[in-house]
Amino acid sequence: MNLADLTWVDAKEAIKQAKVALLPVGATENHGPHLPLGTDTFTAQRIAEQAAEKGGWLVLPSVPVGVSEHHRQFWGTLWVPPDVLRDYVVAVSRALASHEMRRVVFVNGHGGNRSALTEAARLLRQEAIFAHVHNWWLGKTDALDTLFAGPAVHAGPVETSAILAIDPSLVRQDRYKDASTVDRWGITVEGVEVGWDTIDFSEAGNVGDPSTGTADKGAKLFEVAAENLNRFCTWLSEQTDEALSPKPHKP
Repeated sequence: MNLADLTWVDAKEAIKQAKVALLPVGATENHGPHLPLGTDTFTAQRIAEQAAEKGGWLVLPSVPVGVSEHHRQFWGTLWVPPDVLRDYVVAVSRALASHEMRRVVFVNGHGGNRSALTEAARLLRQEAIFAHVHNWWLGKTDALDTLFAGPAVHAGPVETSAILAIDPSLVRQDRYKDASTVDRWGITVEGVEVGWDTIDFSEAGNVGDPSTGTADKGAKLFEVAAENLNRFCTWLSEQTDEALSPKPHKP
C-alpha cells in the first residue's frame, strides 16, 4: 500500500499492520539518448510496490532527485549534494518513527546514492530507528545472470529492460543506434579512477548495449528484485530491537 494514497485515519492502521516501510530513492539524470531521466526513480518505485504487494509493507513517496552531479553535462540532470540526501532521508525516517514505525528500507535505484544512504542508516541506528539500504542490482540471482551477461551498468540492457516492462512508450528504441558502445563504467589508470564524470568515458551517456533489452527480461528483473526485497523485509520485521541495536562495549 502507498502511504500517499491513504487518509490519516487509514494511515494509522496501515502503519501498525505493515511493520516495515519502503522509501524508494531514485534520481533524475541522464540515461543515454533512449531512456527517460526518471529511470532510477521509476525502477525503485516499481520494485518497492511489487515487494509491498507480496508482504504488505508500506510504500512511502519516492525521492526523485539524488546524488547525480557526475551526469551534469547532460541536459535535464538534477542533483543534490550527498549530505542533503542523507539529511533528507534521515528526517523522513524520524518523522516516520514519530508514528511508531521504526523499520525502514531505502529502496535505492541509483548507485551514486549508496554512500549517503548508508551513512543515513548508520546515524539512524544510534536513535533506534532501524534503516537499511536495498541496492536492487546487488541482489542479482542466477536467473538474472542468465538473462543479462556482465554487470548491471548504466542505461544498458538491464535498465532498458526495466523501463520497457514499466512503459515501452518511454523508451526511444529508434535511438539505440546513437547509444555509446562502451561496455564498462569509468576510466582507471594504474587502478586509480580518473573518469570523474560520465561524459569522460561515454559521449552518449550510457554504458552497455541497450538493444538487447526486452520487456520480458524487465518483468523477470522486477519479480526477482521484489522477491529479494520482500524476503529481507520479512527478516527485518521479525528482528527484535535488541538484535538490531548497536552492541555494548566489550567488558
